[in-house]
Amino acid sequence: MIKIKDTTIRVVRRSHAALEKKRAVDLKDCQGLFSEASLIAKEEKLRVFYRAALVKAQKSKRRSLYLMVHMIPALPCVGLTRVVTQEIHRFLTRNIVDLREIVIVAPDEGLARVFKREVKGYLSHLLRDLAGEPYVTVDVIIELSQGIVVIERSNPPFGWALPGGFVDKDESLETAVRREAMEETHLKLKDLRQFHTYSDPRRDPRFHTVDTVFIAQGVGVPRSGDDAKDLKIVPYKELLNAAYAFDHKDIIRQYLKQRKQAR
Repeated sequence: MIKIKDTTIRVVRRSHAALEKKRAVDLKDCQGLFSEASLIAKEEKLRVFYRAALVKAQKSKRRSLYLMVHMIPALPCVGLTRVVTQEIHRFLTRNIVDLREIVIVAPDEGLARVFKREVKGYLSHLLRDLAGEPYVTVDVIIELSQGIVVIERSNPPFGWALPGGFVDKDESLETAVRREAMEETHLKLKDLRQFHTYSDPRRDPRFHTVDTVFIAQGVGVPRSGDDAKDLKIVPYKELLNAAYAFDHKDIIRQYLKQRKQAR
């Protein structure tokens, strides 16, 4: 159990029949979500579903909201828990609400166990370890002779992305970006320099992040690690062909434009 402002969030395991009187919002009512082929499409539809459920609960001035969750084919269990907790966090930190409790109901024992762990650990990290929104992040364009390094995210938002992550307390931007690059690509960074800072509140579907992007030469043999599901080196001429998380396609587009002008 954890609290955001005056709203308690908890996870329980209970049967669907026991929740009928409580008008639980059932994830199975999200039409088409379970048949979507794309992982990114599943995530987008999932976010829309929970945002709508939270807004509806607030408009009706409900004091309690029960959310029935289920495993979704091809969507990692932790990915599901992250999206749900991110949307709850986003809604409660941005609004004055009548809700006094949000109960996440998982009829499957394994899913309930993961949700309990993530709600406590992940939300505690956001609320206590980080300084609050906007969160400070870093990303890096790692240049190699063949192209630049991108990672496939194992957590939502899904898709390919530049290596990077959150800046920890007592950590400079430069230290953070070197740490993240090593954790996700096993590469050291040479000739590190700042590119641009991006702060559009809509750039990250989870919450407001202010992101400083660096450019550097990669040193070593790249291989995926930490929360990177996969890693690849994309030739410069093919960089805009991939589907990227966040605003990383726009960042890469600006990088390529500057690179062309500098030649």
